[in-house]
Amino acid sequence: MAQGSPLNVIRAVLGQRPAHAARPADSGGPRKMVVGLGNPGPEYARHRHNIGFQVVDLFAERHDLAFDKFQKRARAAIGPVSLADGWRARILLVKPMTYMNNSGEAVAALAAFYKIGPADILVIHDDLDLPLGRLRLRPGGSPGGQRGVASIIKSLGTESFHRLRIGISRPGAAASYAPPAMAPADYVLRPFAAEQEKEMEFVRPRAADAIELWLAAGIDAAMNQFNGLE
Repeated sequence: MAQGSPLNVIRAVLGQRPAHAARPADSGGPRKMVVGLGNPGPEYARHRHNIGFQVVDLFAERHDLAFDKFQKRARAAIGPVSLADGWRARILLVKPMTYMNNSGEAVAALAAFYKIGPADILVIHDDLDLPLGRLRLRPGGSPGGQRGVASIIKSLGTESFHRLRIGISRPGAAASYAPPAMAPADYVLRPFAAEQEKEMEFVRPRAADAIELWLAAGIDAAMNQFNGLE
């Protein structure tokens, strides 16, 4: 795991670039897309399945971005993000309004509209197979049972988009505070238990840090910094 805070890692990576290197544009169309997965509506807002929405909401608040656009069946926020030492990138934040299982319809339509390739897309979603609060970034791969991710793979026609998986545990695990007999589909569509929410209050900002590092330094740097954290 890389040493130092995410901000220091960003500064170190940017400092290694030659002085003449082109900087990301902070005007014009967005160059990168960050997608939080979830279900629309206040009744779902605090559910475990909506951790992707929760993280991009926090990221938007941190960078003074507003989900004031409705495009291609998604809530979208577009604007420049200041990363470190004057480094800025214009990005697209997305919350599909299609419900989880059809997320790919919105993501693929927006990617085509803004001409954003799979390698410039980061999808944030819940993961039953990771311990509560664990972060795992990966550059692609199978959906692992996450139907929103499966929908994106189908709609984009590729698995080669980046992921930020956030562990929510499975029913029966010590940190799940749910009986083993509870169906996973029921578990994800419930709010975090009070004990879990205490942990998630630290996890959401850390996930937003991971997004910033991905934007500035790429998937490998983000993996090195966050994938080893307990």
